[in-house]
Amino acid sequence: MTTAIALIRRRAGTIDPALVAILLVLAVLAVVAPAQARDSVGFVIRDLISILPYLAASIGIAAYASASGADNLIARAFQGHTASMVVMAALIGALSPFCSCGVIPLIAALLAMGVPLAPVMAFWLASPIMDPSMFALTAGTLGMEFAIAKTVAAIGVGLLGGFGMWALMKLPAFENPLRPGIGDGGCGGSKVRAPKQVVWRFWDEPARRETFVKNGLKNTLFLGKWLTLAFLLESLMLAYIPGDAIARVLGDDGPLTVLLATIVGIPAYLNGYAALPLVGGLISQGMAPGVGMAFLIAGGVTSIPAAIAVFALARLPVFAAYVGFAITGALIAGLVYGAFV
Repeated sequence: MTTAIALIRRRAGTIDPALVAILLVLAVLAVVAPAQARDSVGFVIRDLISILPYLAASIGIAAYASASGADNLIARAFQGHTASMVVMAALIGALSPFCSCGVIPLIAALLAMGVPLAPVMAFWLASPIMDPSMFALTAGTLGMEFAIAKTVAAIGVGLLGGFGMWALMKLPAFENPLRPGIGDGGCGGSKVRAPKQVVWRFWDEPARRETFVKNGLKNTLFLGKWLTLAFLLESLMLAYIPGDAIARVLGDDGPLTVLLATIVGIPAYLNGYAALPLVGGLISQGMAPGVGMAFLIAGGVTSIPAAIAVFALARLPVFAAYVGFAITGALIAGLVYGAFV
């Protein structure tokens, strides 16, 4: 019985949820609404073609960072005075290619090495919100203005959390940020424990060329499936959700509406790349841009998978501070962006 359960778990782990969701949605549409199934497939193909240049740029940037070792530059953010470390950590966090869960090993390594919690918190918050790949896709789906504003918001949230944490660091609750038994981040933390030299001309080395190709293929499959699912859901949203209903509920940039989007972003946010087309569709139907900004920022930092990873790593006071800074930053970003658009 135990062997059978283990086998089922292994096989379940190989099932791709995005591909299953795509096939399931198309199968249901083919039975219930064949005309909409054809329209949705056409919608997905058109949108994927329209975003192809941004998708290629996103994949290329991520592959280059991996092959050249440019992500090793992260170690330079955590040197010097605490205030300067906070600023550098927020800036590099917004530009580094790490998601909300992928950054966890780096955080463990930094804290285990004794890096102050303030700059670590700045990097921790800014990193999941924006990266070079996300910037390219955000520009392609929501426009360059939105992409720039989201980058500024990522830096701002990082600074808020970093300097806010600096003010709280003297409290006894934050003396030991890691839970007992947490290691140094494993192999994922080697980027900060022993940073390697960046090789900008990576194509001169066969191993790095292979890394570039493998990373590019991996990200092509990853982004392709999630964007396909997102565009498919967007086509259904545009077809079945009345635009005036969206405008009534989410059409203003008032504090309560932005707060609602911030709170909803925590459980509803599944994947940063998939969220972009969905938010774009909602904005086209009447959702206020500031509300979309708050949703994307809150979801990127405090989505359920990310929150679970942070909770497993950090003690409760640090986890509470992380969530508090994220929600506050998302609310401020949404209100500020809505006021300027």
